[in-house]
Amino acid sequence: MKKFLIAYTLGLGASSFALAAQPLLSPQQLQPLLQKAEAGAEIRLIDIRDPKAFEAGHIAQAVNAPYGKWRGPASNPGELPDQPQLVKLVQSLGLTPATHAIVISSGADATDFGATARVYWTLKSLGLTELSIVNGGMQAWQAAGQPVGKTAIKIAPSSYAPTFDANWLATQQDVGKHLDLSNAALVDSRPDAFYQGKTRAPAAKLSGTLPGAQQLDFNQWFAPGTTLFVDAAKAKDIAAKIQRQQGQDMVAFCNTGHWAATDWFGLSEMAGLPNVKLYAGSMVDWTQSKDAPRMANQPGRLQSLAYDAQKWWDKKFK
Repeated sequence: MKKFLIAYTLGLGASSFALAAQPLLSPQQLQPLLQKAEAGAEIRLIDIRDPKAFEAGHIAQAVNAPYGKWRGPASNPGELPDQPQLVKLVQSLGLTPATHAIVISSGADATDFGATARVYWTLKSLGLTELSIVNGGMQAWQAAGQPVGKTAIKIAPSSYAPTFDANWLATQQDVGKHLDLSNAALVDSRPDAFYQGKTRAPAAKLSGTLPGAQQLDFNQWFAPGTTLFVDAAKAKDIAAKIQRQQGQDMVAFCNTGHWAATDWFGLSEMAGLPNVKLYAGSMVDWTQSKDAPRMANQPGRLQSLAYDAQKWWDKKFK
Protein backbone atom coordinates (compact mmCIF):
# COMPACT_ATOMS: atom_id res chain seq x y z
CA MET A 1 0.00 0.00 0.00
CA LYS A 2 1.43 3.36 -0.98
CA LYS A 3 1.68 6.01 1.70
CA PHE A 4 -1.23 8.40 2.04
CA LEU A 5 -1.87 11.62 3.83
CA ILE A 6 -4.47 10.12 6.13
CA ALA A 7 -7.05 12.15 7.98
CA TYR A 8 -9.16 10.39 10.60
CA THR A 9 -12.23 12.58 10.57
CA LEU A 10 -13.83 12.70 14.01
CA GLY A 11 -17.56 12.22 14.26
CA LEU A 12 -18.00 10.79 10.77
CA GLY A 13 -18.13 7.11 11.67
CA ALA A 14 -20.57 5.01 9.70
CA SER A 15 -22.71 4.52 12.80
CA SER A 16 -23.34 8.25 13.22
CA PHE A 17 -23.21 9.39 9.61
CA ALA A 18 -26.50 9.94 7.79
CA LEU A 19 -26.47 9.84 4.03
CA ALA A 20 -28.25 12.85 2.56
CA ALA A 21 -28.40 11.44 -0.96
CA GLN A 22 -29.87 8.06 -1.86
CA PRO A 23 -27.06 5.55 -2.43
CA LEU A 24 -28.97 4.04 -5.36
CA LEU A 25 -30.84 5.95 -8.05
CA SER A 26 -33.07 4.54 -10.75
CA PRO A 27 -33.01 6.20 -14.20
CA GLN A 28 -36.33 7.81 -13.31
CA GLN A 29 -34.84 9.30 -10.14
CA LEU A 30 -31.76 10.49 -12.01
CA GLN A 31 -33.68 12.49 -14.60
CA PRO A 32 -34.88 15.37 -12.35
CA LEU A 33 -31.40 15.64 -10.81
CA LEU A 34 -29.93 16.18 -14.27
CA GLN A 35 -32.45 18.93 -14.84
CA LYS A 36 -31.30 20.56 -11.61
CA ALA A 37 -27.70 20.27 -12.81
CA GLU A 38 -28.62 22.12 -16.00
CA ALA A 39 -30.08 24.87 -13.79
CA GLY A 40 -26.81 25.23 -11.92
CA ALA A 41 -27.11 22.78 -9.02
CA GLU A 42 -23.87 21.17 -7.82
CA ILE A 43 -24.55 17.76 -9.30
CA ARG A 44 -21.93 15.84 -11.27
CA LEU A 45 -22.63 12.64 -13.20
CA ILE A 46 -19.37 10.65 -13.47
CA ASP A 47 -19.28 8.05 -16.25
CA ILE A 48 -16.47 5.59 -15.50
CA ARG A 49 -16.59 3.59 -18.73
CA ASP A 50 -13.61 3.58 -21.08
CA PRO A 51 -13.28 6.63 -23.36
CA LYS A 52 -14.32 4.71 -26.48
CA ALA A 53 -17.60 3.58 -24.92
CA PHE A 54 -18.21 7.06 -23.52
CA GLU A 55 -17.64 8.76 -26.87
CA ALA A 56 -19.97 6.30 -28.59
CA GLY A 57 -22.86 7.57 -26.48
CA HIS A 58 -23.42 8.95 -22.99
CA ILE A 59 -25.89 10.90 -20.88
CA ALA A 60 -25.81 14.58 -21.77
CA GLN A 61 -24.60 15.84 -18.37
CA ALA A 62 -21.94 13.16 -17.85
CA VAL A 63 -18.18 13.63 -17.61
CA ASN A 64 -15.77 10.78 -18.29
CA ALA A 65 -13.39 9.48 -15.63
CA PRO A 66 -12.45 5.91 -16.67
CA TYR A 67 -12.28 3.31 -13.91
CA GLY A 68 -8.58 2.73 -14.50
CA LYS A 69 -7.82 6.19 -13.13
CA TRP A 70 -9.19 5.12 -9.75
CA ARG A 71 -7.09 1.95 -9.54
CA GLY A 72 -3.52 0.85 -8.88
CA PRO A 73 -0.95 -0.79 -11.21
CA ALA A 74 -1.41 -4.18 -12.88
CA SER A 75 0.87 -5.76 -10.28
CA ASN A 76 -1.55 -4.70 -7.51
CA PRO A 77 -4.73 -3.23 -9.04
CA GLY A 78 -6.49 -2.83 -5.70
CA GLU A 79 -3.84 -0.45 -4.44
CA LEU A 80 -5.06 3.14 -4.24
CA PRO A 81 -3.43 5.75 -6.47
CA ASP A 82 -1.13 8.24 -4.76
CA GLN A 83 -2.84 11.07 -2.91
CA PRO A 84 -1.73 13.78 -5.40
CA GLN A 85 -3.15 11.70 -8.25
CA LEU A 86 -6.51 11.37 -6.50
CA VAL A 87 -6.61 15.10 -5.70
CA LYS A 88 -5.86 15.94 -9.33
CA LEU A 89 -8.63 13.61 -10.50
CA VAL A 90 -11.19 15.09 -8.09
CA GLN A 91 -10.27 18.62 -9.12
CA SER A 92 -10.47 17.79 -12.83
CA LEU A 93 -14.07 16.69 -12.29
CA GLY A 94 -14.92 19.99 -10.60
CA LEU A 95 -15.86 18.25 -7.37
CA THR A 96 -16.22 19.98 -4.01
CA PRO A 97 -17.62 18.79 -0.64
CA ALA A 98 -20.97 20.27 -1.69
CA THR A 99 -21.17 18.29 -4.95
CA HIS A 100 -23.68 15.49 -5.32
CA ALA A 101 -21.51 13.01 -7.24
CA ILE A 102 -23.42 10.32 -9.15
CA VAL A 103 -21.45 7.38 -10.55
CA ILE A 104 -22.53 5.41 -13.60
CA SER A 105 -21.01 2.60 -15.62
CA SER A 106 -22.23 0.18 -18.27
CA GLY A 107 -24.45 -2.00 -16.07
CA ALA A 108 -23.39 -4.94 -18.20
CA ASP A 109 -23.11 -7.44 -15.35
CA ALA A 110 -22.69 -7.82 -11.59
CA THR A 111 -18.92 -7.42 -11.84
CA ASP A 112 -19.38 -4.03 -13.52
CA PHE A 113 -21.22 -2.77 -10.44
CA GLY A 114 -18.03 -3.29 -8.43
CA ALA A 115 -16.40 -0.50 -10.42
CA THR A 116 -19.08 2.01 -9.47
CA ALA A 117 -18.99 0.85 -5.84
CA ARG A 118 -15.20 1.20 -5.70
CA VAL A 119 -15.36 4.76 -7.09
CA TYR A 120 -18.20 5.61 -4.67
CA TRP A 121 -16.05 4.28 -1.78
CA THR A 122 -13.06 6.32 -2.96
CA LEU A 123 -15.09 9.52 -3.21
CA LYS A 124 -16.59 8.94 0.23
CA SER A 125 -13.09 8.44 1.62
CA LEU A 126 -12.10 11.73 -0.01
CA GLY A 127 -14.74 13.65 1.91
CA LEU A 128 -17.77 13.71 -0.39
CA THR A 129 -21.00 13.05 1.48
CA GLU A 130 -23.56 13.45 -1.33
CA LEU A 131 -23.04 10.23 -3.31
CA SER A 132 -25.15 7.94 -5.48
CA ILE A 133 -24.83 5.11 -7.99
CA VAL A 134 -27.16 4.70 -10.97
CA ASN A 135 -28.70 1.27 -10.48
CA GLY A 136 -28.34 -0.77 -13.65
CA GLY A 137 -26.01 1.75 -15.26
CA MET A 138 -26.27 2.79 -18.89
CA GLN A 139 -28.07 -0.46 -19.70
CA ALA A 140 -30.96 0.49 -17.41
CA TRP A 141 -30.90 4.12 -18.60
CA GLN A 142 -31.31 3.12 -22.24
CA ALA A 143 -33.84 0.38 -21.42
CA ALA A 144 -35.95 3.11 -19.81
CA GLY A 145 -35.95 4.99 -23.12
CA GLN A 146 -33.79 7.82 -21.85
CA PRO A 147 -31.71 9.85 -24.34
CA VAL A 148 -28.03 9.29 -25.12
CA GLY A 149 -25.81 11.74 -26.99
CA LYS A 150 -22.21 12.35 -27.98
CA THR A 151 -21.67 15.98 -27.02
CA ALA A 152 -18.99 16.48 -24.37
CA ILE A 153 -19.45 19.12 -21.68
CA LYS A 154 -16.73 21.37 -20.33
CA ILE A 155 -16.38 21.83 -16.60
CA ALA A 156 -14.26 24.21 -14.58
CA PRO A 157 -11.73 22.43 -12.34
CA SER A 158 -12.17 22.88 -8.61
CA SER A 159 -9.55 23.78 -6.03
CA TYR A 160 -10.78 21.15 -3.56
CA ALA A 161 -7.76 19.38 -2.03
CA PRO A 162 -9.11 16.52 0.07
CA THR A 163 -7.16 14.31 2.42
CA PHE A 164 -7.94 10.62 2.55
CA ASP A 165 -10.16 9.58 5.46
CA ALA A 166 -9.18 6.01 6.44
CA ASN A 167 -12.43 5.39 8.30
CA TRP A 168 -13.59 2.91 5.62
CA LEU A 169 -10.18 1.47 4.74
CA ALA A 170 -8.46 -1.67 6.03
CA THR A 171 -4.76 -2.06 5.28
CA GLN A 172 -2.60 -5.17 5.23
CA GLN A 173 -1.38 -4.21 8.71
CA ASP A 174 -4.96 -3.79 9.96
CA VAL A 175 -5.93 -7.23 8.71
CA GLY A 176 -2.86 -8.75 10.35
CA LYS A 177 -3.87 -7.24 13.68
CA HIS A 178 -7.43 -8.51 13.26
CA LEU A 179 -6.06 -12.01 12.75
CA ASP A 180 -3.82 -11.68 15.81
CA LEU A 181 -6.69 -10.54 18.01
CA SER A 182 -9.63 -12.30 16.32
CA ASN A 183 -11.53 -9.04 16.65
CA ALA A 184 -13.15 -8.51 13.24
CA ALA A 185 -15.57 -10.21 10.88
CA LEU A 186 -13.60 -10.90 7.69
CA VAL A 187 -15.85 -11.15 4.63
CA ASP A 188 -14.62 -12.88 1.47
CA SER A 189 -16.63 -11.45 -1.42
CA ARG A 190 -15.40 -13.94 -4.02
CA PRO A 191 -17.21 -16.88 -5.63
CA ASP A 192 -16.61 -20.45 -4.44
CA ALA A 193 -13.62 -21.31 -6.64
CA PHE A 194 -11.56 -18.48 -5.15
CA TYR A 195 -12.79 -18.92 -1.58
CA GLN A 196 -12.10 -22.66 -1.67
CA GLY A 197 -8.59 -22.17 -3.07
CA LYS A 198 -9.27 -23.82 -6.42
CA THR A 199 -8.15 -20.77 -8.40
CA ARG A 200 -6.61 -17.35 -7.78
CA ALA A 201 -6.18 -13.94 -9.37
CA PRO A 202 -3.23 -13.67 -11.83
CA ALA A 203 -1.31 -11.26 -9.59
CA ALA A 204 -1.92 -13.25 -6.39
CA LYS A 205 0.95 -15.42 -5.16
CA LEU A 206 -1.18 -17.96 -3.29
CA SER A 207 -4.64 -19.51 -3.45
CA GLY A 208 -7.02 -19.62 -0.52
CA THR A 209 -8.63 -17.13 1.82
CA LEU A 210 -8.00 -15.39 5.13
CA PRO A 211 -8.25 -17.59 8.23
CA GLY A 212 -11.74 -17.43 9.71
CA ALA A 213 -13.22 -15.53 6.77
CA GLN A 214 -16.94 -15.82 6.07
CA GLN A 215 -17.98 -15.98 2.44
CA LEU A 216 -20.49 -13.51 0.99
CA ASP A 217 -20.37 -13.92 -2.79
CA PHE A 218 -20.91 -10.48 -4.34
CA ASN A 219 -23.41 -11.92 -6.83
CA GLN A 220 -25.99 -12.24 -4.03
CA TRP A 221 -26.67 -8.49 -4.06
CA PHE A 222 -28.48 -8.49 -7.40
CA ALA A 223 -32.07 -9.31 -8.26
CA PRO A 224 -32.07 -12.73 -9.99
CA GLY A 225 -31.54 -12.51 -13.72
CA THR A 226 -30.74 -8.79 -13.65
CA THR A 227 -27.88 -6.39 -12.96
CA LEU A 228 -30.05 -4.38 -10.55
CA PHE A 229 -28.87 -4.04 -6.97
CA VAL A 230 -31.45 -5.09 -4.38
CA ASP A 231 -33.37 -2.64 -2.20
CA ALA A 232 -32.53 -1.79 1.42
CA ALA A 233 -34.85 -4.41 2.93
CA LYS A 234 -33.31 -7.24 0.90
CA ALA A 235 -29.83 -5.86 1.58
CA LYS A 236 -30.45 -6.19 5.33
CA ASP A 237 -31.46 -9.83 4.84
CA ILE A 238 -28.24 -10.54 2.93
CA ALA A 239 -26.12 -8.68 5.47
CA ALA A 240 -27.61 -10.78 8.28
CA LYS A 241 -25.73 -13.80 6.90
CA ILE A 242 -22.49 -12.38 8.31
CA GLN A 243 -21.90 -12.96 12.00
CA ARG A 244 -19.85 -10.57 14.12
CA GLN A 245 -19.65 -9.65 17.76
CA GLN A 246 -20.93 -6.25 18.84
CA GLY A 247 -18.41 -3.48 18.35
CA GLN A 248 -16.21 -5.39 15.92
CA ASP A 249 -15.15 -4.11 12.51
CA MET A 250 -16.33 -5.87 9.38
CA VAL A 251 -13.73 -6.10 6.60
CA ALA A 252 -14.70 -6.98 3.03
CA PHE A 253 -12.00 -8.32 0.71
CA CYS A 254 -11.71 -10.15 -2.62
CA ASN A 255 -8.83 -10.34 -5.09
CA THR A 256 -8.21 -6.65 -5.82
CA GLY A 257 -10.83 -4.72 -3.84
CA HIS A 258 -13.32 -4.71 -6.73
CA TRP A 259 -15.92 -7.37 -5.89
CA ALA A 260 -15.39 -6.49 -2.23
CA ALA A 261 -16.47 -2.93 -2.99
CA THR A 262 -19.89 -4.37 -3.86
CA ASP A 263 -20.05 -6.16 -0.50
CA TRP A 264 -18.90 -2.99 1.26
CA PHE A 265 -21.60 -0.95 -0.50
CA GLY A 266 -24.32 -3.46 0.34
CA LEU A 267 -23.28 -3.88 3.97
CA SER A 268 -22.47 -0.23 4.73
CA GLU A 269 -24.57 1.94 2.47
CA MET A 270 -27.66 -0.20 1.83
CA ALA A 271 -27.93 -2.34 4.98
CA GLY A 272 -26.64 0.54 7.11
CA LEU A 273 -24.18 -1.49 9.18
CA PRO A 274 -21.54 0.46 11.14
CA ASN A 275 -17.77 -0.01 10.99
CA VAL A 276 -17.64 -1.72 7.59
CA LYS A 277 -14.25 -1.40 5.91
CA LEU A 278 -12.78 -2.34 2.54
CA TYR A 279 -9.42 -4.07 2.29
CA ALA A 280 -8.48 -2.22 -0.89
CA GLY A 281 -5.49 -4.37 -1.82
CA SER A 282 -7.27 -7.62 -0.87
CA MET A 283 -5.72 -11.03 -1.59
CA VAL A 284 -3.26 -9.80 -4.20
CA ASP A 285 -1.82 -7.39 -1.66
CA TRP A 286 -2.00 -9.96 1.15
CA THR A 287 -0.24 -12.77 -0.74
CA GLN A 288 2.49 -10.42 -1.99
CA SER A 289 3.50 -9.67 1.60
CA LYS A 290 7.21 -10.17 2.37
CA ASP A 291 6.25 -12.20 5.43
CA ALA A 292 4.65 -15.61 5.00
CA PRO A 293 0.94 -14.68 4.89
CA ARG A 294 -1.52 -16.65 6.97
CA MET A 295 -4.00 -18.50 4.75
CA ALA A 296 -6.91 -20.92 4.92
CA ASN A 297 -8.32 -23.24 2.25
CA GLN A 298 -4.86 -23.34 0.72
CA PRO A 299 -4.21 -26.23 -1.69
CA GLY A 300 -1.34 -28.65 -1.14
CA ARG A 301 2.07 -28.07 -2.67
CA LEU A 302 1.60 -30.55 -5.52
CA GLN A 303 -1.78 -29.07 -6.40
CA SER A 304 -0.28 -25.57 -6.36
CA LEU A 305 2.59 -26.63 -8.63
CA ALA A 306 0.15 -28.25 -11.05
CA TYR A 307 -1.95 -25.08 -11.08
CA ASP A 308 1.10 -22.89 -11.79
CA ALA A 309 2.24 -25.22 -14.56
CA GLN A 310 -1.17 -25.12 -16.23
CA LYS A 311 -1.27 -21.32 -16.05
CA TRP A 312 2.23 -21.11 -17.59
CA TRP A 313 1.18 -23.47 -20.39
CA ASP A 314 -2.00 -21.52 -21.11
CA LYS A 315 -0.12 -18.23 -21.21
CA LYS A 316 2.66 -19.51 -23.46
CA PHE A 317 0.78 -21.69 -25.91
CA LYS A 318 -2.82 -20.46 -25.99
